[in-house]
Amino acid sequence: MKYFKILIGVIVTVSLVGAGHDVAQAGDPIYVGKRVAGRTPLDQIDHAPWDALLRKYVDKDGYVNYTAWHASDADRQSLSRYLNALSQADPRARTSKDAKLAFWINAYNAVTVHGILREFPTTSIRNHTARLFGYNIWKDLQIYVGGKPYSLENIEHQHLRKMGEPRIHFAIVCASIGCPRLLNQAYTTSDVQDQLEANAKDFFSRRQNFRYDPQARTFHLSAILNWFDADFGAGKPAQLKTIAKWLPNDAARTAALTNAVGISYLDYNWNLNDQKSRRTARR
Repeated sequence: MKYFKILIGVIVTVSLVGAGHDVAQAGDPIYVGKRVAGRTPLDQIDHAPWDALLRKYVDKDGYVNYTAWHASDADRQSLSRYLNALSQADPRARTSKDAKLAFWINAYNAVTVHGILREFPTTSIRNHTARLFGYNIWKDLQIYVGGKPYSLENIEHQHLRKMGEPRIHFAIVCASIGCPRLLNQAYTTSDVQDQLEANAKDFFSRRQNFRYDPQARTFHLSAILNWFDADFGAGKPAQLKTIAKWLPNDAARTAALTNAVGISYLDYNWNLNDQKSRRTARR
């Protein structure tokens, strides 16, 4: 009977996970940055070091030369110093929404790249996202900002999503081919609105994220639009209206604005966004 109860418990746990319930037990946290009392407003953090690294190792389609970056002790240390600089920020200081967007998008992407370089060589971030026991990069890799640790999940759900800006889903990158491109420049307070708009349009220009079948009157959308549908509006007509302005042609935009299409969701490609993987990507 004892072993039967244990077996039933395991089955129930697996079932809950499969149904999308968060029952995972995190591993030991891994901290980056420095645990210091942040005193610098978000809009005064210098993102130039991160910008230089992105321009050096990321191509225009968002693929990363992890091999070269991993091999460079100097540039891995440069990334660590940038993460230390992010720790100096005071997230409680009053600042603009654009400064917050630029800061947290850069923080999310830089921590993600750091996490992949820490595990490299690897084929997918999903190799490091334990759901029941052990290390989960989204939960356990945490950056200190203003003396407080923030996980990738916390940055995404408690900061970026709460700003009511759906374009963040075309800017934060989970190191996968199915993600939006990793912009090969840092987001900045002065340019973040233009950068978000450009990346949103780029996202829907790629077949891995959007396809329109006019005969079947169907949009085939990235799974991102399914996972975070509520961020784009309350219900399908509102969501289609939100994305219409980013679609690549007039026919698609008209179909979206008139709610004249059905929606299906594309398979998500979790393979690493490594420059070596470009030939296998669905474009």
